[in-house]
Amino acid sequence: MSTMAITTRRAKPLSRTRQRLPWGPPAVYFVALAIIALMLGPVIYIIIGGFRTNSQITLEPAGFPAPWNFENYLGVITSGQFWTQVGNSTIVALATTIGAVALGLMASYVIARYSFRGRGALYALFASGLMFPITVAITPLYIVVRSLGLMNTLPGIILPQIAFALPTTVIILVPFLRAIPDEIQEAAYIDGCGRLAFFWRMVLPLAVPGVITVGILAFIGSWNAYLLPLFILNNEEAFTLPLGVQAFSSQYSVDTARVLAFTSLSMLPALVFFSLFERRIVGGLTGAVKG
Repeated sequence: MSTMAITTRRAKPLSRTRQRLPWGPPAVYFVALAIIALMLGPVIYIIIGGFRTNSQITLEPAGFPAPWNFENYLGVITSGQFWTQVGNSTIVALATTIGAVALGLMASYVIARYSFRGRGALYALFASGLMFPITVAITPLYIVVRSLGLMNTLPGIILPQIAFALPTTVIILVPFLRAIPDEIQEAAYIDGCGRLAFFWRMVLPLAVPGVITVGILAFIGSWNAYLLPLFILNNEEAFTLPLGVQAFSSQYSVDTARVLAFTSLSMLPALVFFSLFERRIVGGLTGAVKG
């Protein structure tokens, strides 16, 4: 009987622990919901504010549209200025993503799969690039871009963004490529597969999660870039969406509702893109940590 009592006493704390683990303390969920509300609150306010009129915003800043007004969004969508800036942002983001992924993948492959003198120093050089944001180098970048004759052009934005996206790309991709077993490479060489063929046929398919992750990060970072286009672009025809929002808010500073509509439409592509590929980003970063 004493043994059964001891067993019963020991079993009770375990059962209580198992009941607590799936849910956790209520305070954790309260803090999480508060953080989510703080993050989503401004976004929801901007989106809903685009469906209101200026008088509604003035009389009741935190209210809902009554009635709902679609003219602000229709006015922005039907304007050619908005779609020109969308096209510029798309070109810059896609070119930056392709350049950063292509160059970063080649550099990561060499660092991860080959032994040579200075490999650690080269990897440390890319890692140190994470400590220098673009704000620190904006003045030298401006001088270099002006010297190359790339002012008021999209390549003047694309090339520096590729350079600043390379450190993150290399840091994430190197663990992926190091995790590829050497036996696969040796078997490929025995079958007559050269270095380039091994890179295209084996390395790229195995590194797809990491490639997708760095591509998404480069795309979103380029889409939301503001400081570099602000210094490089002076022609409104070459403006990207972040600059377009600033110019639009200055031009229509009195029309608050229309500014909110333009802002919500400009951030919508990045939100949708990030929401669709959120799992890819988390999976890629998890794979990089495991590697």
